[in-house]
Order: sequence, then structure tokens, then C-alpha cells
Amino acid sequence: MHVFKCGHPVLDFVGTLRARRTAEPTEVLTSPESLNAWFRESGIADGDTPCTPADLEDAVALREAIYLLIVAGLADDAYDADALMLVNDRARTPSAIPQLTPTGRRIEATAQQALSSIARQTIQLLGGPDAALLKECSRPECTQVYVDRSHGGRREWCAMDPCGNRVKAAAYRARKRRSEAPTAQAH
Repeated sequence: MHVFKCGHPVLDFVGTLRARRTAEPTEVLTSPESLNAWFRESGIADGDTPCTPADLEDAVALREAIYLLIVAGLADDAYDADALMLVNDRARTPSAIPQLTPTGRRIEATAQQALSSIARQTIQLLGGPDAALLKECSRPECTQVYVDRSHGGRREWCAMDPCGNRVKAAAYRARKRRSEAPTAQAH
């Protein structure tokens, strides 16, 4: 099962590489089957999207390009030209195809169509009003980027579980140590 906590499928896709700044980041897209599962669980496609090792390689390249664009946007830096070109090129290919069936809507896609849908959503996200709401989780070990739609834009972490809980617990322990320090010196 994949995790979708960032408020936008593109950000959840970027989050398939967790703890980016640690010595050993956690790769979630470990096989063509895991990519297929991500497409299905994210709603990019409703059924199976047969993926190959080459599709997985393309997906990881797209994910990393998107991450570079997001990080540049967060820092108010210029976009990386290669990352921008990759996202735009991918967006030019046909995207996933919604179909109306007797039982409702169904989205069918090849891996390349699903990746095109992600690239198009990236363009909508970074070129739209939600770009100003993007933040990176304040927990040092986490690198999830999320859409902060909280009142006053004061949200600090990607999700309460686990990041918010860990940040609050660490702050509590630090306050407790500070409050106990003068008492220990007095004895």
C-alpha cells in the first residue's frame, strides 16, 4: 500500500522516495509492479497498468525532475532546465484516458499515459495558485512536500502521523529537559 497524505497526487508521487536527505533514503517504487500499484492506488488509472523496467526508470526520472522543480519553487530559484524539459516533454504525450462505462467512469492508461498525466498535473500545480501553498515537512528526516491549506498557512508537517507526532514529542522532551535542568543543578 502506498501513502497519499500530501494533498496532491504529484506530491505523493514525489514522496515515493522518502527521507531523501538521510544516508539511506527509502525507495517505494522498487519494481514495475509497485509502479503499477501506485498508478492504481493514486487514481491515475483504475485497472492494471502493465509496467516494464524501462517504465519504472522513466517514472523515477520524472519523479526526480518534478522534485527539482518543486525545490526550486520553494526556494524561489530558477527551474533546472533539464528537469523542466523532461516534465514538459512528458506532458506532450497522450495522458490517461477516462471512459464512461455502464457502471460509471473508468480510467485506462499505459504507463507512459499515466506518467503524462502526472507531468500535466505537475504543470497545473506549479503553474497554478496552489504553488504558493507548497511547503516541505519541518521534521528533519522527512522530505515530503505538501499543500498547506490550513487556516493561516501555519501547518508545519506533511501529516500528523508520523511527522507531527514525532515533532511534538521531540519538542515536549526538549521542554521537559530544559525545565528539569535547573532543578538538577540546585541539588
